[in-house]
Amino acid sequence: MKNIKVAAAIIKKGNDILIAQRLKGEFAGQWEFPGGKIEENETAEQALKREIMEEMELHIHVDEYLMTAEYDYAAFHLSMDCFICSLQDENIQLHDHTAVQWIPMDIDINKINWVPADVQVMHAVQSWHNR
Repeated sequence: MKNIKVAAAIIKKGNDILIAQRLKGEFAGQWEFPGGKIEENETAEQALKREIMEEMELHIHVDEYLMTAEYDYAAFHLSMDCFICSLQDENIQLHDHTAVQWIPMDIDINKINWVPADVQVMHAVQSWHNR
């Protein structure tokens, strides 16, 4: 099975986090934490900053590592390094998503139509928030 390595940003502002609705692909219309593939010779943090700039024209600060989510999709295995991040600016320009929204960290997870791998990340976010 093909292994895909990505990085995801849990961008926080106060007690809220930013989620993004996928524009295309198998999970179009579902919600995820923004991010993308880690390129060769790139750290997860470097990939995350690059991807968020490409997808949303946002500068972020990577504050801390949260977890690595592992998920088996039908066609590939996803390994997703997830980081708590903060914004350096707030002028979001969407290129790869149809919408974004700020949600409270303590939201009922079942109220969001998540991309499957992001469910476990949201559980980790809530544990991190409640520590």
